[in-house]
Amino acid sequence: LVSAASSAAPGASAGPGPGPDIPTPGSIEDNLPFSPDGTKIASIAWRNWVYTDTGRDRTRYGYLRAGQLVDARAPALVNDGCEGGWYRVNPRGFVCVGKGATQDLTHPVVVASSARPVRGHGLPYVYSMSTEQPPLLYFRLAKKDEIEKVEGDGALATAARYRAAMSMNGLSKVLGDPGPPPEFLSESRPLEKPYGVERKLHFSVHAGRASTGSGFAMARVFSHEGRVWGLTTELDIIALDRTKVVRPSAFRGVELGEGETLPVAFIESHFAQRYKLNEAGQLAADGSYRHREGVKLTGQTRGGGGTFYETRDGFWMAAEGARILPVRDSFPSFATGTRKWVDISIRAQSLVAYMGTKPVYATLVSTGRGGLGDPEKVHATVRGTFMVYQKHVTATMDGEEDKRDSFALLDVPFVQYFHKGYALHGTYWHDEFGKVRSHGCVNLSPIDSAWLFEWTDPSVPAEWHGVLNKDRGTVVVVRP
Repeated sequence: LVSAASSAAPGASAGPGPGPDIPTPGSIEDNLPFSPDGTKIASIAWRNWVYTDTGRDRTRYGYLRAGQLVDARAPALVNDGCEGGWYRVNPRGFVCVGKGATQDLTHPVVVASSARPVRGHGLPYVYSMSTEQPPLLYFRLAKKDEIEKVEGDGALATAARYRAAMSMNGLSKVLGDPGPPPEFLSESRPLEKPYGVERKLHFSVHAGRASTGSGFAMARVFSHEGRVWGLTTELDIIALDRTKVVRPSAFRGVELGEGETLPVAFIESHFAQRYKLNEAGQLAADGSYRHREGVKLTGQTRGGGGTFYETRDGFWMAAEGARILPVRDSFPSFATGTRKWVDISIRAQSLVAYMGTKPVYATLVSTGRGGLGDPEKVHATVRGTFMVYQKHVTATMDGEEDKRDSFALLDVPFVQYFHKGYALHGTYWHDEFGKVRSHGCVNLSPIDSAWLFEWTDPSVPAEWHGVLNKDRGTVVVVRP
């Protein structure tokens, strides 16, 4: 079980933390979305709210992250709630120009936060985890003598060895070839933080150390003073040799096309033989399957030293050493037509996305380590029928996984809350999908979480970072 870190935002005392008390959006304004005329509004807040209207009873549709731009339509509507003026934005809602938003696209926070998260493919950023000696949070480019003064004479020597080893340990595939620092970084001027994000400490060139076990999302990676650095989404500069860069999990589920259905198998053993029927009608070895490979099955089986399943591409595989996700023997009453819903099995550690009774995606997940225990007493995933009521492209979480609760995981990807603090979300700190692992949330691989996030309702507009919705979200069923 995790909780979203609440961040102050304009027009609200706190961010949209998980819970059932989310306001129901009002009616969508007339004539939206509109044809852009070049007018843009930029967020300079960690969360800048998009409201349903401009009056006192306004509620929230969602929010923009710092640096995000959205088409706006004039004229501005000025009232006591927004002296800078309310602007209609696409595809719906109103944004107030003020502490959290600006029309100045050269604002330092807009420029520094211009790198946008990648959606639909896997992890939205480059990620890293702090080590036992966490990185310092630099707030400007540090010179060589400043680095050695605050980190010791050997810091840059260690950094040089780290960079030399990048290609050998595969990090260059993740980080690419780090170029020079972006022009907006300076050795004399500190970075301005987004509204709602505080810099708690202030030393000569840094704001203290990160917490042990923290996770970071890098909007940019660059080289400076012979060292590889990351600029985090919260606009801190960290030395990546003081972290463990995340190599994204390659695991992914199986997308089921027209005419395809369950069962689906996932190979659990590290070697699984593939078979073909020979002219005598006997099974003969013909290739092999990878560990955790997803295999589409026809449902036809045969014996002969065990149970074997026919695959949809004309081969056969042994049931032993594989996890089989079978055809469902019954469906809930709401599984009609093309209605989307998500079916999660704790015993199978599986997730199947359905449209009516047609499965469209199947994968393995990690639910609460408490298994089928009481979620009030152990780290188990809540069971029942729920509905997605909040979605965040990324969200900071604390109290997660097998780490102590005194840390934060920045920008957990593709978060979908379905009950209080329980969420479906991508995971960058482990690669054990198919095994219980979490404090109660449903952990998905980066690729699976990216797919599911774009498939479920409510949808998140391309320029937005999150939406709130209490009544029209995709149904989530969690069962034993």
